[in-house]
Amino acid sequence: MLDLVLLAKAAVMGIVEGLTEFLPISSTGHLILAGSLLDMVGDKYKVFEIAIQTGAIFAVILVYWEKIHSTVVALPRQPKARRLALNVLIGFLPAVVLGLLFGKVIKAHLFIPVVVASTFIIGGFIILWAEKRAPGAVRVEHVDDMTPMDALKVGLVQCFAMIPGTSRSGATIIGGMLLGLSRKAATDFSFFLAIPTLIGAGVYSLYKERALLSMADAPLFTVGLVFSFISAWFCVRWLLRYIASHSFVPFAWYRIAFGIVVLATAWSGVVSWAE
Repeated sequence: MLDLVLLAKAAVMGIVEGLTEFLPISSTGHLILAGSLLDMVGDKYKVFEIAIQTGAIFAVILVYWEKIHSTVVALPRQPKARRLALNVLIGFLPAVVLGLLFGKVIKAHLFIPVVVASTFIIGGFIILWAEKRAPGAVRVEHVDDMTPMDALKVGLVQCFAMIPGTSRSGATIIGGMLLGLSRKAATDFSFFLAIPTLIGAGVYSLYKERALLSMADAPLFTVGLVFSFISAWFCVRWLLRYIASHSFVPFAWYRIAFGIVVLATAWSGVVSWAE
C-alpha cells in the first residue's frame, strides 16, 4: 500500500530540487535542510536526492529543445554545432575525473555545517564582486562563440561545486562571467553542461547504490522526478527572463542569509548534518 505521506514528502523534495538546482543558491544545502525537516535521511534518501536531479534536467532539455535539436541535426555539416558539442564534452570531463578521484573524500569530510555555511556566504560575496565588473570585461556574448579553452575553464570551475553549498549553477554561471562570458552565455552554457553532468551523476549513483533500492521505491522516485521536472521547468523559464534585465545580486544576499540559517540550524540541533 502506498504511503501517501511519504509520497507528499517526495513531492516537496522534488519541488525544492527543481527550484534550487539552476539558481546560484545550491540545491544540496536546501535538500539537506528539507530532508532533515521531513525526516527523509539515510543512504537511500541520499540516492533519491541525486536521482531526482534527472527530472530537473528533463526540464532543461524541454526548454532548450529547439537549440539542442538543431545542434544535433547540424553536427555533420556545421562547424558551429560541432564546436558547441565539443565544448560541452570538454566542460563535462573535469567533473568526471575529479569526481571519481575525490568524491568519497569530499562526502566523508566536507558535509559539515561550517563548510556548507562558509561556501554559501563566500559564494554570496563572490557574486556581489562579479556583478560589479566593468561592462567591458565581457568578451563572449553568445554561447556559440565560446572556445574550447573557455569550456575547459568553466568545466574546471564547475568542480568547485563538489564542495557542498557551492552550487553547480552558481559556480558555472558566476565563474563563466568572471572568465569573460556574458550573463546570458554563462547561463546557457551552465544549462547545457548540466545535462551530461547531472544525468551522469544520477545514473552512476543509482547503479552504485542499487542494493539499497527495490521496486517498492519506484513510486517515491517517480513522484520526486515528476515534481522536480515541473518546478524546474517553471524555474528555468523564469530565470531566462530574469537575467535579461536583472543581476544576480539578490541571490548573493540570499546565500549570505541562508549560510547564517545553516549555522543556526546546526547549532540548535534542529537539522542533522551527519553524513
